[in-house]
Amino acid sequence: MSDKIHPTAIVDPQAELAADVEVGPYAVIGAGVRIGAGSKIWHHATVWGNTSIGASCQVYPFASIGMQTQDLKYKGGSPGVKIGDRNIFREYVSINAATKDGDFTEIGNDNYLLAYCHVGHCCKLGNHIVASNGATFAGHVIVDDYAGIGGGGTAIHQFCHIGYRSFIGGCSKVEQDIPPFMLGDGNPAKIRIFNKVGLERAGFTAEQMAAVKFLFKAFYRQGLNRQQAIDAVKSSEYADTTEVKDFIAFVEASERGIAGGSK
Repeated sequence: MSDKIHPTAIVDPQAELAADVEVGPYAVIGAGVRIGAGSKIWHHATVWGNTSIGASCQVYPFASIGMQTQDLKYKGGSPGVKIGDRNIFREYVSINAATKDGDFTEIGNDNYLLAYCHVGHCCKLGNHIVASNGATFAGHVIVDDYAGIGGGGTAIHQFCHIGYRSFIGGCSKVEQDIPPFMLGDGNPAKIRIFNKVGLERAGFTAEQMAAVKFLFKAFYRQGLNRQQAIDAVKSSEYADTTEVKDFIAFVEASERGIAGGSK
């Protein structure tokens, strides 16, 4: 166990910490917790339950990782939380364990959750996600890689799916899925435009941007229903692009339905 543990921290003997893990004053680490090399648990933070945290993560003051689900269907057992490498959880972030025994709330690598974010039971967050202050993920939300979530109390309904390189504006209420590459905003959230700035910053080529722009027009500007838009895109010159294939696969798999457009 690390020799960088402050004497006021409470670390259960059954916790497994890599040799260089740093634990600050008054932090609490529960039994069964596993924390990887180079990670830092700041003062007054709590890591609890069947929780694993990878390498080079930071859990800031008053964050709570791995506490029991708030789902009333919880019947006991040892559900938990699995967190990858190089994640940053700022002050007062809360990440709840899954509900059913053997299930996990999962967070990948290189994510940045700003202060007061909440990740509910059984969520699956991918990699390189940025969630601004106060963003809230209800139970069973799926967030794909490189999504950006605005803060100010943005709330994502349970079982929603947030697509690859999409963006959600601050203070939004998300009731349906946000497809890849799109920008959702409002209460309820509607697709306003494609995520132009985010995609340009990511280095999307002119050809990739043209495919995404075509997707936006087909689904949100031509008055087509979902199936008509799918058919139009599949028969277009962009049909074989990765962007179109990924977008159509997302739409066809959507269970809550995709967010509508704004006029």
